[in-house]
Amino acid sequence: MSLNSRIIAFTELGNQLKLSLKTESVQKPVNNFQNVIQQASASNEWFTTENLNYAISAISDSLSEKNINTWINKYPNLGNYKNSMNVAIIMAGNIPLVGFHDLLSVLISGHKAIIKQSSKDDILIKGVVELLISIEPEFKNFVQFTEERLTSFDAVIATGSTNSSRYFEYYFGKYPNIIRKNRNSVAVITGNETKEELKQLADDIFLYFGLGCRNVSKIFIPDNYDVDHFFKAVYHYQDVINHNKYANNYTYNRSIYLMSKVDFLENNFLILKEDLGMSSPISVIFYERYSKLETVKERLLIDQDHIQCVVSNEVELPNRLGFGEAQKPQLWDYADNVDTLKFLLTL
Repeated sequence: MSLNSRIIAFTELGNQLKLSLKTESVQKPVNNFQNVIQQASASNEWFTTENLNYAISAISDSLSEKNINTWINKYPNLGNYKNSMNVAIIMAGNIPLVGFHDLLSVLISGHKAIIKQSSKDDILIKGVVELLISIEPEFKNFVQFTEERLTSFDAVIATGSTNSSRYFEYYFGKYPNIIRKNRNSVAVITGNETKEELKQLADDIFLYFGLGCRNVSKIFIPDNYDVDHFFKAVYHYQDVINHNKYANNYTYNRSIYLMSKVDFLENNFLILKEDLGMSSPISVIFYERYSKLETVKERLLIDQDHIQCVVSNEVELPNRLGFGEAQKPQLWDYADNVDTLKFLLTL
């Protein structure tokens, strides 16, 4: 299959995914995918209809012909690349379709994907592949799903926790690999933010209930910052407490902090806890005060291997994104800053 055929197929996949979010659509493949969305929501309580729609919309927007070409034009050898290796993809399942970009990268480079899904997200990616094959039947020979032990592969892309990464490194270390560990995202508030910017920060925190590596789990705030500004800005997400699993986490964490006599702030659906850590529990945001922005910059550089992205209006910060952009990655925004497509083109 030519590179141009692959580009056309993924562009059409983006169009079909966009149509799948329109309930009035009568196209058969799209109707089938609407059923996939319903099944995925029923199988995982964290996969609400709103979060599923957001994830699918973000992917469909990224798969425009312009975006795909902007992405792949950075790799002038891609069109001449003829190797077709078997690449095992071990997917996480913390948020909907979190493994899609790895699959896209493998297929756009002409490799074959052997997919081992997470049990938490074992419906969506199959539905996407079926939709892709309905668009370009040749992809049927390029994608394989397995629940067995991985065999007959040439390279590995594995995403998991810091603990599971040790397992991955032990079993897959002798193969060309990308092995990802736990990461979290942070926000740096300077006090100069507009109300709209802080409101957009709420998306970076609450989308997918904070379960993604791109979700902000820690905020840095100036010494004299009034946290009421923050609480007021995120209040439009108050209904998150009506979600059963989120509410259980909120109640549990609040109880633990109270019993441990830990100081914290709250607004009935979110807990703010002063903590040097980066990875906060669900329903909790860690915060850390600072007197000089330069100190924060140094801290971010020291902890860069644990940080996925930094949300702020301070343009000099490393890996900085604007408020509300954390969950809108472009095709060229690679997890852990590891260039997946460059890796695949070296096989």
